[in-house]
Amino acid sequence: MTTSPSSSSTDPSVSLTPLVLQGFTPPLSLGGFKLAAFDMDSTLITIECIDEIAAAAGRKAEVAAITEAAMRGEITDFKDSLRRRLALLKGVGEDALAQVLRDRLRFNPGARELCAALKAAGLKLVLVSGGFTYFTRFVASELGMDFVRSNELEIVDGQLTGGLVMQDWGDICDGEEKRRMMLACAERIGATSAQCIAVGDGANDLPMMGAAGLSVAYHAKPKVREQAMVAINDGGLDRLLDVLR
Repeated sequence: MTTSPSSSSTDPSVSLTPLVLQGFTPPLSLGGFKLAAFDMDSTLITIECIDEIAAAAGRKAEVAAITEAAMRGEITDFKDSLRRRLALLKGVGEDALAQVLRDRLRFNPGARELCAALKAAGLKLVLVSGGFTYFTRFVASELGMDFVRSNELEIVDGQLTGGLVMQDWGDICDGEEKRRMMLACAERIGATSAQCIAVGDGANDLPMMGAAGLSVAYHAKPKVREQAMVAINDGGLDRLLDVLR
């Protein structure tokens, strides 16, 4: 455990300190938190679901390049980047979603353990994802999430249309919507923003991480590591428990 700042290098050959802490003195009291909000893709699970759907259409390279640029913060309009990627998926069969869920979706190390420990301590869990309900329903059920917000793929005659279904809150869960959802859930249970933990890996997680009392970057992009209070660069999500008592 160290309090030195994380390396900001984008070179994957540069070794990162396994656990980096900044802006607080550990340990923190777990009893001081009431809610934890999690990103899904590449945070709770090992994959970016949209990239894996694209692989079924033979367009993974095109879609993954946009995903990577958005996650690094090089594309600042998440909604635009998502629409661009979805357009490339038009005509993909619904069976591709089932294939990704069955064959590709895996939980990151420590995800189950961390969520179980937080729930045992009385925290409410929120899943806020720029991904899709087809997958968040499964992940939320497996991890015991109390609240979920994500995007609904539009499917007509068994094929993706390249669009999303409008929901009562909107159609795209971007960084600002993640923040809004986390704070709305906190208010609902009588918690303050300071009693929230936010966990993510990409640029669109920064708004909710900035609003939370404890921000956690998991194997994250450099921009996210630099701003997080806790950066887990090696090991599982349950390493967060090393700084919570």
